[in-house]
Amino acid sequence: MPTYAVTGATGRLGRLVVGQLLDNGVPAAEIAAVVRSPEKAADLAARGVEIRQANYDDPSTLPGAVAGVRRLLLISGDTPGQRVPQHTAVIDAAKLAGVERLVYTSILKAGTTTNPLAPEHKATEKVLAASGLTHTVLRNGWYTENYTDQLPQYLGSGTILGATGGSKVSAATRADYAAAAVAALTREESGNAVYELGGTPFTFDELAEAVTEVTGTPVVHRDLSAAELASALENVGLDAGTAGFVAALDHSIAIGELVTDSDDLSRLIGRPITPLRDAIRAAQA
Repeated sequence: MPTYAVTGATGRLGRLVVGQLLDNGVPAAEIAAVVRSPEKAADLAARGVEIRQANYDDPSTLPGAVAGVRRLLLISGDTPGQRVPQHTAVIDAAKLAGVERLVYTSILKAGTTTNPLAPEHKATEKVLAASGLTHTVLRNGWYTENYTDQLPQYLGSGTILGATGGSKVSAATRADYAAAAVAALTREESGNAVYELGGTPFTFDELAEAVTEVTGTPVVHRDLSAAELASALENVGLDAGTAGFVAALDHSIAIGELVTDSDDLSRLIGRPITPLRDAIRAAQA
């Protein structure tokens, strides 16, 4: 019977977690990958990982997915407005199954931030606290990939647009956050724990400087107001709702909600956080 289960195991974060568990020497027979589409997990099955089909939106599928598991990683859902009932269904199934520790991927400063992504995470943390399950909350900051995935656009336009007002963001790579999830799943820890996770802070000016240095292509940062950024994004094809949402996320950076001086991430993973320039080099490659 598997010791560990990872939900969303074919997603970009979940797949990294399963891979790192295997690379760290956890036997494949001790890992269950909980997925909506088993055909997308063929590579994991080929490595001996048990594939369990379940859907956050169908609570009847969840008890079987976590049955016999001692430690469960609940990777937050990706459907806005549905996360709380989805997460609650997983938490209920975990409690019924007698899971010893549930690890949840939340958002940085979930208890205080006005970030538009935060309310569902904050509500999930409350459900988890009320459940009585022993748990670890990983309050993940921004992904460095939020920026490195845009490298072709940066290089094509020579510009990074933002509405951050010169404030910093504590981004880290998915691989770093995956390593933190693996540590939280496998370490011996008593009681509940909350970790504020983020990388070395940088401004968008520093991001532009790093992109320029690594790629050799001059890129500059152009700071706008949130309204100006939303308008610019609409001009390149985003709908008004999405453009406003992206601008609101940058506003969250501007008021300091996505920066942290916590060293929880490096302490959890037992190594330095991946430097921004290394992440840009990997994206360029």
